[in-house]
Amino acid sequence: MPDFSLEAAAGGLVAGVDEAGRGPLAGPVLAAAVMFPAGVPLELARLLDDSKKLTAKRREAAFAALLAARATGRAEWVAAAASVPEIGLLNILGATHLAMRRAVLRLPRRPELVLIDGNRPPPLPCPSRCVVGGDGLSLSIAAASIIAKVIRDRALLRLDARWPGYGFAGHQGYPTAAHRQALASLGPCPHHRRGFGPVEAAFRAMASN
Repeated sequence: MPDFSLEAAAGGLVAGVDEAGRGPLAGPVLAAAVMFPAGVPLELARLLDDSKKLTAKRREAAFAALLAARATGRAEWVAAAASVPEIGLLNILGATHLAMRRAVLRLPRRPELVLIDGNRPPPLPCPSRCVVGGDGLSLSIAAASIIAKVIRDRALLRLDARWPGYGFAGHQGYPTAAHRQALASLGPCPHHRRGFGPVEAAFRAMASN
């Protein structure tokens, strides 16, 4: 389970950053930046873990608790996105770094250190440290992973209502067999990411018909 030892060892104001949505064929990539200025309340810490290890119900419960913590000043956090056109322009790594940078810059206070899940940091105006597997080690990063995942999943639910044939509500844009079949049958929609193999194949198939 993640804990607060990395944040406590660094001292000062520490932010955890994580993303959701690097692997899908459609939709934006989301990032969140989270700070717990006075530490993580025990009742909230019990809810936090790597978002991939939590059920949707547990993620929603943790997200509600994080909203309450922000409203009462026990947490400071923001989320930010990079759009599908930005992913096409920058590639997915560049767009992920853009979303992370946006999230950090939108925090109400500049952190003294940013803990980033992964092994490649985005360009930031403050010191940063990469933590591989950080969403399973740091409570701040775990919180960021939950926020980014919940907000992105909600965005894909809205997208599903507008483009129901693709099944976005079920696979959140990831390249499942059902999504690939819908992509082959219907062709890409405006929210599919250019530069991703199955999407480009669907564009080529449309052009040849």
